[in-house]
Amino acid sequence: MNTENRIYLYKRYERFWHWSQAVLVIFMMLTGFEIHGVYQNFGFRHAVEYHTLAAWSLLTLWAFTIFWQFTTGEWRQYIPTLTRVLSMVRYYTHGIFVNAPHPFHKTVGKKHNPLQRLAYVSLLALVSPLIWGSGLLYLFYAYWRGYGLDRFLTLEVVGLAHTAGAFMMLTFFIVHVYLTTTGHTPFAHIKTMVTGWEDAEDEHPVVKDA
Repeated sequence: MNTENRIYLYKRYERFWHWSQAVLVIFMMLTGFEIHGVYQNFGFRHAVEYHTLAAWSLLTLWAFTIFWQFTTGEWRQYIPTLTRVLSMVRYYTHGIFVNAPHPFHKTVGKKHNPLQRLAYVSLLALVSPLIWGSGLLYLFYAYWRGYGLDRFLTLEVVGLAHTAGAFMMLTFFIVHVYLTTTGHTPFAHIKTMVTGWEDAEDEHPVVKDA
């Protein structure tokens, strides 16, 4: 295999975690829409059961992934930074439409551009607590009275919070999929996430913020 013009960017577990998470999140969105009556496939009861099973599977996957992130030091890839954020904003709002060079240069130590880091941190700090907190409250509704939660919570409020979180996740998913098509070919980034190898053709000179 010729590796002269490529870098090995994503490790095997990293790719397994990414694609397993993608499958589970897509499945949860599909079953979530069915639970809300948008369409029918499994039926309401089975859709709830499969939705719940996928949620526990995703939590289990995340437990292993958090352990992997901290034991490998990969968690540092998600530390937010404002360096070159303006360059990334200019690129995605204008440069990408006029074939301007990409302002971010991926390396093994820096896989995510500044906007990606901010997006991932926002997802972890805002969307995840909303969607998982409301989901667990909904799942353990039978225990509310024992802990006194029924005095200030209602299923309607929790359901609305869970739905709002789900639509935020759907928005993130749509933007994420769109950005995967913005490499030097429409499938370049997807191919990298499948094989782990990033083509050197993706790399361009770094443009600093003015």
